[in-house]
Amino acid sequence: MKRDVVILLLAPLLALANEPYRYEASLDAMGTTYSVVVYGEDKLGLQAAVDSAFEEVRRLDRKLSNYRPDSEWSQVNQKAAQQEVVLSQELFDLLSACQNYSRQSEGAFDITVGPLMKLWGFYKGSGRLPHRAALRGVLSRIGFQNVVLSPERRSVRFLKHDMEIDPGGIGKGYAVDRVVESLKESRIRTALVAAGGSSIYGLGTPPSETDGWKVKIRNPKDSRKTVEEVYLKDMSMSTSGSYEKFFRAEGRTYSHIMDPRTGTPAPGMYSVSVVSPKTLDSEAWTKPIFILGKQWARTRAPKEFRVYLCEDKGEAACAWLP
Repeated sequence: MKRDVVILLLAPLLALANEPYRYEASLDAMGTTYSVVVYGEDKLGLQAAVDSAFEEVRRLDRKLSNYRPDSEWSQVNQKAAQQEVVLSQELFDLLSACQNYSRQSEGAFDITVGPLMKLWGFYKGSGRLPHRAALRGVLSRIGFQNVVLSPERRSVRFLKHDMEIDPGGIGKGYAVDRVVESLKESRIRTALVAAGGSSIYGLGTPPSETDGWKVKIRNPKDSRKTVEEVYLKDMSMSTSGSYEKFFRAEGRTYSHIMDPRTGTPAPGMYSVSVVSPKTLDSEAWTKPIFILGKQWARTRAPKEFRVYLCEDKGEAACAWLP
């Protein structure tokens, strides 16, 4: 689970009887913690709405987890190199979105990167330097181009053996969006939804604010300090940072944010935050911007997104992308 990279500033409990109720809860699923804060007039209705939203997260965990051998995602990894696998419409649409992210980012976003994460020791550990021969071997069997989707048959096939897809780059963002949709279906109009603190969505505005839910972006060099405040009103923000998982070896620092084109951790950036209407988009786009840098993002990042970068220049050089 990622360390929190966003500090949430929540309105205090309201004492007046005619003020909306506030309800909050959390759930551990999909390798992280989901937290929800909602406001409304019906206290029992708020709890029921959150319970229903969390059931959606549990459903996605059963469907998308690569830790569950019986999940649809795991079944794809087990079978797609040997045969064409017919997908549910939901998973087909999600994989199609991932392919689009990969094409738009020139391969910097790639859901086949899982074997690299394992080789570098970031899958369940703190990291290690791999042997060059092993790195070459892994690079030979990753690449989004080797995941072939058929819209006509709603299916997927891997072109290479020993390939696998990893939901780590998009799973939390997709789940946050589904939680928000579930809350809307329950007539909730004011909510804050977060996954691990790194992907967050602000629905409506809390009682004490008119601009939206106020969140803080932490200083990547000092977690006690803040570099920027952001208001989220029907918007999401996701952050990826090199300080989340890293190790030092041979005088260098290696982070967990992997460049799938080279097979090595991406240098040059401390953190990237992306603000967008959908959390799936904001989470997916933090990685290629982190890897490809400010100059690339200026011309290639979607214009409707806001991007906040902290570059590694000894100290953290943080600013909004112009």
